[in-house]
Amino acid sequence: PGAWDQKQEGAMADADDTEQFEQTDSGASGTYPMQAGLVRKNGYMVIKGRPCKVLDVSSSKTGKHGHAKCHFVAQDIFTGKKMEDLVPSSHNLSVPNVTRTDYQIIDCDEDGFCSLLLEDGTTKDDLKLPEKDTELCDDIRAKLEEEKADVIVSVLSSMGEELIVAVKDATDK
Repeated sequence: PGAWDQKQEGAMADADDTEQFEQTDSGASGTYPMQAGLVRKNGYMVIKGRPCKVLDVSSSKTGKHGHAKCHFVAQDIFTGKKMEDLVPSSHNLSVPNVTRTDYQIIDCDEDGFCSLLLEDGTTKDDLKLPEKDTELCDDIRAKLEEEKADVIVSVLSSMGEELIVAVKDATDK
């Protein structure tokens, strides 16, 4: 018998030696792909890793051998910063999943952290007032001080970030 006939110990992985992979968040899990030519004004897209609302779209015609290009002007939905991007219209780009949820606001502390009532009766206390929008902050604080009716805030969330974008009385439908 030659050397090849002998069973080599540990040469093959046993069935229970399956590889273990660490699960990590890519950071882009809150997005889905869409063809650039299909993104419209007032839609959403990701530019430089930030969720943005599209303010303007213009497309250029193809060159002799090139692609038609879409020029996007968009605004970051959380910081308000304007951004631009130029993408071939046939290529895919990332579109963020943007949700708008209404919560009843219970209180707001002096640091600007709001206490929101969730549907299951628990509170969410990690959301701050939008400091850049002083008019909205003043409006929320004024409505809370009136204490006439329940105060509802609209929260925009996308890609792991949240922002209070509107306030209304529960009676305003």
